Parts: sequence; structure tokens; C-alpha cells
Amino acid sequence: MAQTTNENDALVRRLSNDINQFKTTHHLPDDLESMTGAISHLQKQAQEVMRQKPKWQSYFQGQMITKDDYEFISQFDQLNAEGRAKMLADPNMRSQCAKTFLTLMSKLFKQQTLRYLLTLMDECLREDKSRVEIFNTYAKMKKEQLWSYFFNMFANQDQFVVYQTSRIISKLACWSVERMSSSDLSYYLAWLKEQLKPQGNEYLQSVCRNLQMMLRIEQYREAFVAIDGIPSIMQVLNNASVGFQVQYQLTFCLWVLTFNQSISTIMSKYTVIPRLAEILAETQKEKVTRMIVAFLRNLLEKPESDKVIRENAMTMIACRLVKPLELLSTKKFDDEDINENIIFIKEKLEGNLEDVTSFDEYAVEIRSGRLSWTPVHQSEKFWVENAAKLNEGNFELLKMLLRLLEQSKEPLVLCVAAHDVGEYVRHYPHGKKAIDKLDGKVIIMRLLENPDSNVRYQGLLCVQKLMVHNWDYLGKQADASAGNNNNTTNNNLGQRPVESRA
Repeated sequence: MAQTTNENDALVRRLSNDINQFKTTHHLPDDLESMTGAISHLQKQAQEVMRQKPKWQSYFQGQMITKDDYEFISQFDQLNAEGRAKMLADPNMRSQCAKTFLTLMSKLFKQQTLRYLLTLMDECLREDKSRVEIFNTYAKMKKEQLWSYFFNMFANQDQFVVYQTSRIISKLACWSVERMSSSDLSYYLAWLKEQLKPQGNEYLQSVCRNLQMMLRIEQYREAFVAIDGIPSIMQVLNNASVGFQVQYQLTFCLWVLTFNQSISTIMSKYTVIPRLAEILAETQKEKVTRMIVAFLRNLLEKPESDKVIRENAMTMIACRLVKPLELLSTKKFDDEDINENIIFIKEKLEGNLEDVTSFDEYAVEIRSGRLSWTPVHQSEKFWVENAAKLNEGNFELLKMLLRLLEQSKEPLVLCVAAHDVGEYVRHYPHGKKAIDKLDGKVIIMRLLENPDSNVRYQGLLCVQKLMVHNWDYLGKQADASAGNNNNTTNNNLGQRPVESRA
């Protein structure tokens, strides 16, 4: 028991050191808000909102707020950061601060005033992150659920109010001594996940920034992966129209996730490497390059399994990362860590290149989901030697091919996958039986209705290869029945067809 505790403590220390080193190297603020050149749409609006102070006295005179709330908010609003710090040093004022903000959030409905109140509260927390405990302490004293005050704001029609509230929630969740409960956490992370849309959300940078904060907490990482959050990140990154700032932010999220050993082990199944390899080859922004190579290094360093690390290395090789890395290694970056990470990745990949086989390359290509007409697909020798290997791991690669045929929208991927399934059936004696068991025939038949003529052609060839087994069988049965009586023939026809190669 003591050994397990020590191991856990060591893991926590290592993780903390990793993140602190990154923060120190890249001067990363706790709230991720003050990065140069990264002012979001929400921040620009907030700057404008703070120029229009509400007339708090009119709310008091109209009996919309109490005297205590009026006296606090009118005084607090006039002070600078230093004055607020002195004011909140008084325990009574700390309690009044939480009461006033939470009460006014519930009572005031004028959008401009609500915008101002939330922005002022966000500013208050940014000035001193320990102030989150002011609100936690007040909620406990009142025996109330703090999060309900904020989650209710998600129903507001004003999108600025919604996303400013979200920013406050992230600060409360990350800076509080106590972590969010599992139910509240699941709700909030699911809401953030839903906002991850590559188009049509002008507050996308703010959503990404909230995720950046949340995923730096171990407990929150695991919860995000549990609700299948990584595919939502990839949905955005796969969109070519997404700007470099969002690319940086979401790659940061993926990078932080890989500090969890179990998450780093399963990261490859989300086909993250192929897309980041494309971005790395295209980007001109050092911050994006820095984040991608840091992520790639983690995939070659953090998983416990050597097999997983090798598979990740093979995927990088299949994505033709070696050449871009060679080019990047000749560049001089402001951040020395970039060059160090590039050298580390290059050495790892070159080490794996020494004993790579054609089937290794093929398997990596299938797992990447980025199929093209590389030589192995059309090599008779390759299929003769390797068709049966698609059965390994409970038909893992065969299932991946069928999944690509079912889900991919890219004609090239569909063509190559259909061709490979056909070659598998042609060269593996029990291929048709395996395809039938995996309900692959229905998936393949749908290709005949695809709008792309090349896909229809490859689908037809695949169907023909599936049918050849039946034709061979019927021909053999017809020959065998010539010298036999009807009973013998009926017995033969009742047997399961014997698969044979075309």
C-alpha cells in the first residue's frame, strides 16, 4: 500500500514538473488569457463592455437591489485592483462580495448590466485567483450549490453572457481547492464539447481556452476522455478553415492529455498523428510547431508499452514526418525546446526505420485512415504473404478497413479500402466467411450506389471477388455430382462451401 502511494506521489510530482516546466519556458499564465496576439472575440467585447458602467443607484432607488448589495457593488466598481485587494481583506467584505455578485446575477435581467457584472466578476478573479474561495465559502455557508448559479446562465439568449459565464466557471473549477463533483464536471465538459464546432461559433477561441484550463487538471482530463471528447477536438482540427490560434489551442489540449499515461496509450486510435503531421508541414507559426512537436514527443515517451510507442513511431513514419522534421531541424527557433524535441523525434523514428517491414508500413497506413495507392496495395507478392495477417488481433485491421468503407467520405480512401478487402478475400481461403461474420457484405454493396464512379468500380471488383468463391464452389459441385446419385448430391450441396482462392 505504501509503495503504491509513493508511486502515485512520484507520478503527480513528475506531471506537475512537466507542466510547470512548460509554463516557465513559455511564460504561460494560469488563466491563459494574456498570450500575445491571442485576443479573442469575447475579450474584445469585454473591453467594450467595461467602458459602459451601469447606474447602480437607479437599481437601488427602484428597489431592485438591496442597500447592502448597492453599497458593495458601487464601491467595488470604482476601485482599482489595489483598492479591491484592500477591500476584500476584510472577512465581512469577502462574504458580501460573493452574496452581491451571486444575487445580482439572479436578479438583474438587462443584458448590458449582466454583461458588465460578469465581466467585473471575471476581472476580480483574474486579479487574485485565491478569490474563488470567497464564492466557495459563501455557498457552503448558505448550503447552496454554487454551480447552479452559473449553469442557469447557459439558457441566456445573449451569447456574450453565456461564454463569459463559461470563462468564470473554468476559473472556479481550476483554481478552487476542491474539484468539481463528477456530475457537475460531466455536465460542464459535455457543454464545452458541444461548443466545439469548426464553423459558426465566433466564440470558439474562448471555448478552446476554457478547455486548455480544464484539461490541465488530471481528474478533468479523464472525465473529458470518458465523454469521448477527443473526437470533438479532431472534428475542429480536421477542418482546413480553422485558424492557427485554434490549431495551437487544441493541440495544447491534446498535448496536456498525453501526460496521462493511459490516455497517451490510446491516443493513436483517434488518428491524431496524420492530421497534426499535415498541419506541421503547412504551418508558418512557431507556436503551432512548438506544440505539435511537444505532442509528438510525448507519444514516443509517455506510453508505458513499448509496443504502443513503436506503433506511434510507425504511424509518424507512414505520415512521412521524417523529411519535414529534417527541414525543421535546420531552422533556428526562438524556443530551444523545439529543436530539442525535433532531434528526439528524428532519432526515435530513424531507429524504427531500421527494421520496418512492408506489412508494418501497411498496418500503420490502415490505422491512420489515410489510404493511398502505395505499392503494397497492388503487390501480388504482398497479399500472398500477408493476407492472413489481417486476422490478427481479432481481425483488427480487417475491421478497420470495413469501418473506413462505412464511414469515410473520401473517394480515394474508399477505393483503396475496397480493393484491399477484395485482395484479402482472394488470397485468404476463409476470407469470405470472415467478411460475412463481420457483416461486411452489406457495407461493400453500398459502394455500388456511391456517386463517385471510381468508388463504384472498385466496389464492383470487390463484390466480384466475393462471388468468385461461390462460382468455384458451384462449379466443383456440378463436376462432382456427375457420377453420383441425387442423395449424395443433396448431401454435398448441404455442406458449407469450401472457400478457395480465385
